[in-house]
Amino acid sequence: MNRAGDWLRQAERDLYQAQISQQNEVHEWACFAAQQSAEKAVKALHLQLGQDAWGHSVLKLLRQLLEEFASVLDAYYIPPRYPNGFAEGAPYEYYTQKQSEEAIHYAREIVEFVRTQMARCRDRA
Repeated sequence: MNRAGDWLRQAERDLYQAQISQQNEVHEWACFAAQQSAEKAVKALHLQLGQDAWGHSVLKLLRQLLEEFASVLDAYYIPPRYPNGFAEGAPYEYYTQKQSEEAIHYAREIVEFVRTQMARCRDRA
């Protein structure tokens, strides 16, 4: 059973959560949710193509595609969630609206790319 559609729908939901978090000025969670959105979207594309995809690195999963976007989002996997990611202070003190806007933009681009690629795969089938 191909679960690519499930992964893409969850990616879209995570992107929505990133936007809600940003609107509520919870920028660290906006960044993390954006990373999760992109990761799940890329995994959806791998599944659609009949490939296994493991790991959390968007960059590794999407090495040749949208590399700059993926590398920025990868930086948001751990530090936005754990206080020991910084020398002092809580994660929310380190993230700004500019960062969450950038993360959401990049995640949106990746999700749209994956959606387009999956539709092409379905059209060829």
